[in-house]
Amino acid sequence: MDFQVVVLAGGTSEKLSPLASRDVPKSLLPVANRPVLSYVLDLLEASDLKDLIVVVEGQEAARLVGAWVSSAYVDRLRVEVVAVPEDIGTAGALRAISKRLTENDILVISGDLVTDVLPGAIAATHRKNGAAVTALLCSVPVSGPSDAASSGGKDKAKKPNRLNIIGLDMNRQFLLHIVSETDVEKDVRVHKRVIRAVGQMEIRSDLMDAHLYAFNRTILQEVLEQKEAYRSIRLEVLPYLVRSQLRSAPSVGNGTTVDETGNSVIPSIGNLECLSQHRVTAPSALKQDVLSNSNGGTHRCCAYIASKSKYCHRLNSIQSYCDINRDVVGEASHLSGYSFSAQNNIIHPSSVLGSKTTIGPHCMLAEGSQLGDKCSVKRSVIGRHCRIGSNVKIVNSVVMNHVVIEDGCHIQGSVVCNNVQLQERAVLKDCQVGAGYTVTAGSEHKAESLARK
Repeated sequence: MDFQVVVLAGGTSEKLSPLASRDVPKSLLPVANRPVLSYVLDLLEASDLKDLIVVVEGQEAARLVGAWVSSAYVDRLRVEVVAVPEDIGTAGALRAISKRLTENDILVISGDLVTDVLPGAIAATHRKNGAAVTALLCSVPVSGPSDAASSGGKDKAKKPNRLNIIGLDMNRQFLLHIVSETDVEKDVRVHKRVIRAVGQMEIRSDLMDAHLYAFNRTILQEVLEQKEAYRSIRLEVLPYLVRSQLRSAPSVGNGTTVDETGNSVIPSIGNLECLSQHRVTAPSALKQDVLSNSNGGTHRCCAYIASKSKYCHRLNSIQSYCDINRDVVGEASHLSGYSFSAQNNIIHPSSVLGSKTTIGPHCMLAEGSQLGDKCSVKRSVIGRHCRIGSNVKIVNSVVMNHVVIEDGCHIQGSVVCNNVQLQERAVLKDCQVGAGYTVTAGSEHKAESLARK
């Protein structure tokens, strides 16, 4: 495909503190003991998209990402790592490299996306419809442990992530309306010209924007230039393109409820999940099918909806970090790139297990790590060269590299970063421990973020 590919790899990310840091930028956070960025790069390589621009916020983060990419993908990918200022947002990152964009169509993908949806499917939909933008939409993932037993508590049911309100034509091909739930107060308001263009619109709340887009370069650059204050593709650029499509279409006549601004109004339904069944209808005689024919100076916004059988999740919070690690050694193990044992786990041959120590299914134990006697590991990922004492229990957690865990420690629902030391009988529940921190003997911590000052 003659698409130019841009991977937005972010920087240190305050939302992921203390996991992400100056030493370990967000894109290098380990998922099943691989940097999360590797999942996107492998996906692009498998799709024969090998000329990439990887955009990283901050000079030091870009240096670290560049060093890792050049080592891991030598002779595999042609990658230009570009540093941009920190905290400028995804739209700001694209604006900073705008002059490097030269192809007619641009594929933009977030470096924190873990998915098996092929980018070629989005690109093909984009080309077929001559769209200004085509966005990948997927089912809203659920958060939290997959069952109560895995977390050791009865209050740990799955929870849906934040919703989007998305409007589609009845063929689910064109993206007609998109807004975050946090921006919806009482009613959902839709431009009348959109309803007229399609006759009927389906309102969905069970889909999320996966942050994989195909853009027409000229239109993208115009928006970035004209809307200098825009910082986010998902929250500003995409909604703007969706709102401004079909502006030259004739306005709707009688038959739809409108407010004083000329918008169609969908009354609040209370439970937003019910919106997935809601439709807005204009009289059939008014339908102007302008979406299927490019005319009148309009542009079109399209959607590619991933099958429910596909995996699609973004690492954009601490909870999603835990979720993705759980999934990639569990139900989405095909994404890990590893071969699992008959016990449905991965135990590196160089690791050492003490007497009566058990490693359960959906677990990973990396090279050089050692566990003492009578340890129990369930639904967890343990990194490289860890030293774990006896009578240690690790449940539904991620333990990174070079971690020392002394006798009698219990770790549940937590993330333990590189070079951490847990002294004997320390207890962690739903905690995050930053790199190099020492958890003192006998201490108990619940729902805390522990990091060196």
